[in-house]
Amino acid sequence: MADKNPPQKRSAKKSSARRNAVVLLSGGLDSTTVLAIAQQQGFAVHALSFRYGQRHLHELDVARRIAARAGVARHAVIDIDLGQLGGSALTADIPVPKGRTAAEMGGGIPVTYVPARNTIFLSFALAYAEVSDSTDIFLGINALDYSGYPDCRPEYLEAFQRLANLATRAGVEGPRPMQLHAPLIQMTKAEIIRTGLSLGVDYSQTSSCYDPAPSGAPCRSCDACLLRQEGFRQNGLVDPLLPSHAASNAEAPSAP
Repeated sequence: MADKNPPQKRSAKKSSARRNAVVLLSGGLDSTTVLAIAQQQGFAVHALSFRYGQRHLHELDVARRIAARAGVARHAVIDIDLGQLGGSALTADIPVPKGRTAAEMGGGIPVTYVPARNTIFLSFALAYAEVSDSTDIFLGINALDYSGYPDCRPEYLEAFQRLANLATRAGVEGPRPMQLHAPLIQMTKAEIIRTGLSLGVDYSQTSSCYDPAPSGAPCRSCDACLLRQEGFRQNGLVDPLLPSHAASNAEAPSAP
């Protein structure tokens, strides 16, 4: 069974011996929060990012900086060219939807879905886990504010958990089975942000935008930007990546 418990529901007790864990790190708000959660739980993190043919590589620069600041044990960046397949606004010359309402975001699988991306990423994570002596893999999928992606659902996670222990040496012969951790899966964006802030995450260093400017500045109107902005708003805060952040946050209350 995949681990779906948010961090506040887990025991604070840590093992005296640090175990290794793989964390899928995109440089976004969710994956950066998951990195903080894994470290708070005492894991030595082996971060994994992908250059997968995405149109905008700003997120990889961000992921490298986040991994360096966090002091991870290792950060691997894997090359996979999903751009050769196309089929997504993130990898092909297809416009990224802008200004969608919450109802529109929940009305089907959007064109920003990258075919089978999480399955491909998790397959690499399994291999990385085996060579890094890790039996724990953390990922930032979310079933509430997830814009309709089929590979962010609990049933997907449970299915891949079974595969992980059928298809790996660690799962078949190891002293511990492979364990997938998706601590954000049942959390709203606002809850994710509150959790990250409690762990000291600096969200001004993250990047969530599907269509950033060459400078890395967010477009402020794609699904990822709008969900992120709403999460901060529900915490009485302004997204620190917005130009209005400094003035608006001067009198904003701290997140509960």
